Amino acid sequence: MCLWRTLPASLFGRKVALAAATTGLADQLTIEPAVVNNPHDSLLQQNPLGKISTLITPEGQTLFDSRVIIEFLDAKAGGGVLIPKGDARWKVLRQQALVDGLIDAALLVVYEDRYRLEDECSPGWVACQQDKMARALDYAESHYTLTPVAETLHVGEIALAAALGYLDLRFEGAWRQRYPKLVTWLTLFRQELPAYDATGRQP
Repeated sequence: MCLWRTLPASLFGRKVALAAATTGLADQLTIEPAVVNNPHDSLLQQNPLGKISTLITPEGQTLFDSRVIIEFLDAKAGGGVLIPKGDARWKVLRQQALVDGLIDAALLVVYEDRYRLEDECSPGWVACQQDKMARALDYAESHYTLTPVAETLHVGEIALAAALGYLDLRFEGAWRQRYPKLVTWLTLFRQELPAYDATGRQP
């Protein structure tokens, strides 16, 4: 049994949860909520960055970053489940990289508003991040709208679904007006993987 430090509303935690559900390994993870801003939380000893998601294996090895944890889950499931082998691997990892970039930009927009004083905020910086988000969504709308199949859900699709859920939560689902194919895609994803609705707050 692995100890998994995460937060209920964590986007990166949701990626791991969806990956665990896809591989059938969810029951091998024991969730322990982390308080990332608490200097006394053991998370700081488990992960020097003090970030989630963090996974501790039964052998005591600590893994951090959702991408590394998902690689671990894929290996535990036999390999090639979440991340295909051969040439298909690069297409899937490229999709994950695109979506991770979308996520990074979205988080920066949220944090700019949440943590900076009003006179410290940079509208130009926010606009730059919003442009990155729009370009990533434009690309996803054009390239990643195939019907998901439960047996072949991969890390790129999982990352995209988690990201769209985050945009629903933090940006009031504004993306839905411009990207109808992604709206349809996410509906199909939810049907194929019921864990989606169980792993995040819905708007």
